[in-house]
Amino acid sequence: MARRPPGERRPADGILKAPLDRLYASFDHPESALDPVQIVRRYADTADREIVAFVAAGLAFGRVASVMASVDAVCRVMGPQPAAFVRAFDPARDGVVLDPIGHRWIRGRDLVALIWILRVLLERYGSLEAAVASGIDETHDDVGPAIERLAAEVRGIDLAPAYGPVVPARPGVYYFFSTPASGGACKRLNLFLRWMVRRDGVDPGGWTTVRPSQLVVPLDTHTIRVGQCLRLTRRASPGWKMAGDITAGLRRLDAVDPVRYDFALCHLSMMGACGWRAARGSRECPLREVCRPGRPVARRPAGSRKHS
Repeated sequence: MARRPPGERRPADGILKAPLDRLYASFDHPESALDPVQIVRRYADTADREIVAFVAAGLAFGRVASVMASVDAVCRVMGPQPAAFVRAFDPARDGVVLDPIGHRWIRGRDLVALIWILRVLLERYGSLEAAVASGIDETHDDVGPAIERLAAEVRGIDLAPAYGPVVPARPGVYYFFSTPASGGACKRLNLFLRWMVRRDGVDPGGWTTVRPSQLVVPLDTHTIRVGQCLRLTRRASPGWKMAGDITAGLRRLDAVDPVRYDFALCHLSMMGACGWRAARGSRECPLREVCRPGRPVARRPAGSRKHS
């Protein structure tokens, strides 16, 4: 293992835990920050919630107002019972109302393909939880194997009902299903899993087959920024390994539920309180006593959160 550069020391875990616990507590309520998870929390039934959560996490890139608008638009199409809508989804009949939506580079037809994939998964497994659980067990340290298996299965689904007889060589819907093996941070899938597995003032939960301890941080610009300031990672390039570094650092603070800190750390940076550019950090930053700001931030991973 490479040595740390001279003068670069990670704050001791015991020193980090108290301020991070305080930060977590300050954000642990639904209205602490504007975030798509607020849309997910509207759905009391787990079957509906997991559908909305998958769509919301998949579209969680760009400005928060745009994300919220796009997720709300898809939810209006799906109606008050999203799971029932997906189970009965007919691309030829229902796809036309999704075509005009889109979100940044995601086209309406990609959303049609996504709903089609979710329908196939529900038909095969009964729920998205069962689909994910089929790729993970007690021996797995994290959700990486489940994400790999899910993505592999998705790539075997016939997309002609969504895209027509000539399916694109690189269908846009695959953007929702990155994999650790490809080096991707899998931010969208990790965010979806955080929402469905954890349950507290922010994350609504509903699943029981994946342990919170197996979750991986949904890596984005904000998580990278704070993770580097706290010296939870030394990597410069975003990806699965960097997400693993930051998660491992947080796991030393809370082995049972390491990703509980994600929402607070992300929104701390989004709100401008993080002093990552300053030599001594922002005076307003609640982590200023334990951070080491000023380190260059890695290039933003594709589809990173600007909101959460």
